[in-house]
Amino acid sequence: MEEILGILEKNSKATAEQIAIMIAKPIEEVEAAIKKYEEDNVIVGYNTLINWDKTEKEKVTALIEVKVTPQRGLGFDKIADRIYRYPEVTACYLMSGGFDLTVIIEGKTMKEVALFVSDKLAPLESVQSTSTHFVLKKYKDKGTIFEEKQVDRREQIFI
Repeated sequence: MEEILGILEKNSKATAEQIAIMIAKPIEEVEAAIKKYEEDNVIVGYNTLINWDKTEKEKVTALIEVKVTPQRGLGFDKIADRIYRYPEVTACYLMSGGFDLTVIIEGKTMKEVALFVSDKLAPLESVQSTSTHFVLKKYKDKGTIFEEKQVDRREQIFI
């Protein structure tokens, strides 16, 4: 019943009753599936997506490319575990290509992000190099468009 996961991924506020109607299954079956997904750690959390640009809170998001030396017998897992435990880190991904990890962090200012990289991330023994990219504007995140332009679809009438 992966349909349930797709619905919850798009709208974590969808109730079991609403989902049951959408997929034409009994509510008990949907509730049981959701409970099992949570127990099996398939569903690992429920998030709210916020457009912080519409609030008074100052927030800077940065994407950091990190090259690391994998450790014998542990690969990239040990260094990734160390990095993603920092409270500033909102996401950490193992990548293919020119670098090993993508680390996404949030801070109050660009200076705060720079200090995180220079004081906490770069000095780690396995880290070879970092490259920091600041997010200037979010257009779409987790499938949600932040500011969709309203198009007037009314038909013009000429007299």
